[in-house]
Amino acid sequence: MNVEDFAYIVETNRSFDEAVVSVLKAVEQKGWALFQVYDIRERLAAKGFEQKPLKIIEICSAKHANQFLGKNRLISLCMPCKINVLESNGAIRIAGMKPTMISQFFPEVAREEAEQAEKDVIEIINKAK
Repeated sequence: MNVEDFAYIVETNRSFDEAVVSVLKAVEQKGWALFQVYDIRERLAAKGFEQKPLKIIEICSAKHANQFLGKNRLISLCMPCKINVLESNGAIRIAGMKPTMISQFFPEVAREEAEQAEKDVIEIINKAK
């Protein structure tokens, strides 16, 4: 399995902070809910570890969440969706897990059902780029 099989990743010309704000705006415009933003660099620095910038942005679509949870409540292990903004090799990247991966772990979810959630996540990432 390749990274591209489970993650959608784009590079942006925005600064790290601009990319984070852009993702937050795109999430709001798409009508998804923002749950939490984790500053991993900051949290690890508090424990004495050094990392490049990385923020994990948790988002949720009530419509998709309800649909998936109706199939199998253990799908909650894959929730909420996450979009990460990270610095890697001097570049700023925006990455999200492809929701169609859920259908590989939970066969009761048809790939086509997860494709709409994936389409939304990709649209959010592309708009934030």
